Amino acid sequence: MAYAEQNLPSLGDSEREELSPLMERKLGEQVMRDIRRDRDYLDDPVVLEYLNNFGASLVAARPEARGEAGYDFFFFAVRDPTLNAFALPGGFIGVHSALVLAAQNESELASVLAHEIGHVAQRHIARMLGRQRQDSLIPLAAVVLAALASRSSPDATSALLLGGQGMAVQRQLNFSRDAEREADRVGLQILDDAGFDTSGMIAFFGRMQNATRSYSDMAPAYLRSHPLTTERMADIEARIRDQRYKQHVDSLDFHLIRARLRVLQNPTAQGMRDAAAVFENQLQQKGRTQIAAAKYGLAFIALRQGATDKAQTLLQESSAAAPGSSEKLQNPVLTGLSIDIKLAANRPVEALKEADAARAKFPLSRGIAHQYADALVATGRYDEAVRYLRDQAQLYRHEPELQERLAKAYAAQGKQALQHIALAEYYAISGSLPAAIDQLGIARRAPDATFYDQTVIDARERELQASWKEEMKDSQARR
Repeated sequence: MAYAEQNLPSLGDSEREELSPLMERKLGEQVMRDIRRDRDYLDDPVVLEYLNNFGASLVAARPEARGEAGYDFFFFAVRDPTLNAFALPGGFIGVHSALVLAAQNESELASVLAHEIGHVAQRHIARMLGRQRQDSLIPLAAVVLAALASRSSPDATSALLLGGQGMAVQRQLNFSRDAEREADRVGLQILDDAGFDTSGMIAFFGRMQNATRSYSDMAPAYLRSHPLTTERMADIEARIRDQRYKQHVDSLDFHLIRARLRVLQNPTAQGMRDAAAVFENQLQQKGRTQIAAAKYGLAFIALRQGATDKAQTLLQESSAAAPGSSEKLQNPVLTGLSIDIKLAANRPVEALKEADAARAKFPLSRGIAHQYADALVATGRYDEAVRYLRDQAQLYRHEPELQERLAKAYAAQGKQALQHIALAEYYAISGSLPAAIDQLGIARRAPDATFYDQTVIDARERELQASWKEEMKDSQARR
């Protein structure tokens, strides 16, 4: 997958013909709906939580990075063996699993994410798309399609982008260098303000550049979509030369997430064997963090293979190896895997007890919140599960997982109409409006649908049909 082959540079400050912030966000959400439906989108709550907490810490260190549009950033991972990361319109930032694995420390990962935040903050994408739309050189939808088509065929991306007039492609080349330098500048400011080692950017980019020299026929995808010139490297080095060195201590989570991603990157039987071999080799190292991460990775493999007893033993060994008692106690990644193991081992009462304690300890963890709901259902406490999930759905209206779990809880209660109403909300939030409307139709025909349910169904159906008509109208207008 290579979503980032799009390379959408800035037109410079003098070019103010840009998409409105509202339109840019709307376009980003439309692209994200397609990405979320892709099998290689890593819809893993543990990975998503880490990336969004990590990304939020970068943005919080320099709030003006949200730009004039005040974007709410969303960070996510896609399963892909190439080194790449990319920004989509409206503050959505993706990173390939291989790039996280290639980052040797959090400062290196932060340097990539900060660079992408820089592209969003400077509205490079909005300006380029806005000017292309005005000139009718490349239809807006074609640029978005290029970002998606490249995942299965890099050649398809080139065909889409080169399908327009040559001037449009030349414009991309003219402004890409300035845009990259500007994103580097903003990224370095974010790294410095957030307390990361700014030399991490040089180290990571330099390592990729060396890989290019060794394998000149295939440059890393990140360098193809983010051209790394000698001048750009020199500019970065000049900017960090006078900055005081900051030593950033990596979190335990960083190493645990890398282990988890190594397993998720290739879920085949061979992929599991390859990941296990890496972890076994990692166990030969003396660092406690490396040993803890390797044991965690092996425990995760055992869980996915159904060996829950083995998984539990390995997880206990991982926790014992982790440096510092505070990190062990305050680690939702380790705790979350423990709850998953108990649920998979059909020990729901133990899972519920641990999940209840964990949600008090980690009140902001969305993954733990979801596991608590799963444990309530697994123990047959359906009424409590419904009350909890309905409250959560009111607080976190954009989490489709809550509606999916709510539908399961209603199904366990035998409440068919409410089950399909919840499924309709799940599909609506996920961006599948036709499926949502279909679910409302099923809910209307359910034998237990009350007069009140019918009223809710009718009102929601009108809303979704209006949204679907508007979406189809926008789609036709961009063709």
